[in-house]
Amino acid sequence: MEINLRGADKAFTEKLVLLAAQHQAELSVIATDTTWTTERAERYFRSLTSGARTFARLVVVEGDESGCLEADRLRDALGKLNGPSNALKRGVDRGVREGWLPEGIEQPVTAIADRDNPSWHKTIAYQISTENRPAFRAALNRIPGQPAQEQQ
Repeated sequence: MEINLRGADKAFTEKLVLLAAQHQAELSVIATDTTWTTERAERYFRSLTSGARTFARLVVVEGDESGCLEADRLRDALGKLNGPSNALKRGVDRGVREGWLPEGIEQPVTAIADRDNPSWHKTIAYQISTENRPAFRAALNRIPGQPAQEQQ
């Protein structure tokens, strides 16, 4: 039996192996770390177009305590958002395809739709998870001209 684990922590992986051993199962476990690290985030930022990098930087730097930034703020800065937001997804896809991001890694910036008008599919905000935000802040500080200043 072979099990591929993506995003599982080390403790869970060890418990799974012990459980299999208790049942005399032959088990091969391949654990893939899908955590966003500073190095992965930096390479991701550097792979993005200028507009997409600005988009992601604004969400990381200007987002509220939960990592959310209103889409109108992004529209004020960038105009239409479909190009940069699509480039963010393509950046992750490219990283997986080229092997510098693991398969199964989550999109760092996600859209939040207007729940009051679901048929419009209008995005009202974008969010980076609080778990990923520190790695992306640190990555921005490594890139000249892209400082990740703390929100005032």
